[in-house]
Amino acid sequence: MDPLHERHELTEFQKGEIIEGAKFLSHSEIAHDLEIPRRTVSSFLSRSCQRKSVNNLPRAGAPRKLSPSDIRYLVRTAESKTRVPFAELSLNTAFTNVSTRTLRRRLKEEGIRKWRAVGRPLLTQKDAKERYKWAKAHQHWTKEDWARIVWSDECLVKQDSDPRQLWVFRRQNKREKYDPKNIRPKLKYGGAKQMIWACFCGNKLGPIAFIDGTINSHVYISILQAKLLPFIEALNEDGYRDIVFQQDNAKVHTSKLTSAWLVDLMTQNEFSTMVWPAYSPDMNPIEELWAYLKTELHRRYPDTRSLKGSNDEIKRKLQDRLWEVWWDIGEEVLNGLIDSMPRRVEALIAAWGWYTKY
Repeated sequence: MDPLHERHELTEFQKGEIIEGAKFLSHSEIAHDLEIPRRTVSSFLSRSCQRKSVNNLPRAGAPRKLSPSDIRYLVRTAESKTRVPFAELSLNTAFTNVSTRTLRRRLKEEGIRKWRAVGRPLLTQKDAKERYKWAKAHQHWTKEDWARIVWSDECLVKQDSDPRQLWVFRRQNKREKYDPKNIRPKLKYGGAKQMIWACFCGNKLGPIAFIDGTINSHVYISILQAKLLPFIEALNEDGYRDIVFQQDNAKVHTSKLTSAWLVDLMTQNEFSTMVWPAYSPDMNPIEELWAYLKTELHRRYPDTRSLKGSNDEIKRKLQDRLWEVWWDIGEEVLNGLIDSMPRRVEALIAAWGWYTKY
């Protein structure tokens, strides 16, 4: 093998980027930008200089079935039809004599492979436009601005809602894979369930409320009356000003009854409500707080998913544990969530209102 032949298979795009980048950047900077080893960049540039060519040496064995133009067409097809299965891709008239394995290898060389699709709420063009508009309106908010928001939401906590992945030691065979000691059994319907409402503002935890039965406008208003109002009054006493209450667009939040009650409440207290874009849990940091709460619940009480007793008895235990875990959440966790808000907004703007990593 040519000593200058790099082990890392470069795509045509990467080759072009290296050639262009070498005019202005160091090898390390190019490697960092393309997320490839620095030695690959150095080897490629040295080879291209000595051979006066950016192409690899001829390979031993049978010639490839796909020409460079075939590969470009394959890449365009994969990028435009991301959901098409490999089996269906191989039925394309251009690839009828090419195995699925070959198609998989050629795409892998171009940095493309099948990934599990990420789940997100369904967005329409109108939703994305409103999300983008909201992000632009808050683009220049500082962390201090975000620390004035009272973030709120409801969350359903199930008895076996441990978000952590369970890892086990075993050999790579079906007998051990399906051995009972290596299985994470799922409780029927998730076991006992507890709906909760909570909020926080800056680095201050707000109250937590346990909801039994169906939540409607009357139940929601009673929660805000008993929990939100005292919290806002306490924030005012601590010197917080221009407080903004955030809630999503759930029907009980935006009903005429709830809206009228909030308007009346705002006239008596110094706070306002935030206009919230539809289908935007990625912009609400309390969503991450729910994941933290569930993780801590099962880390601190690993027997939660195996609790015995009647449904009411298990729910009481869940409430006691959730109460304790909630009030043990530290300021560093809340500060981290507030610190993430400028990044969330920038990510939403970069995505033009569509999906983000949050």
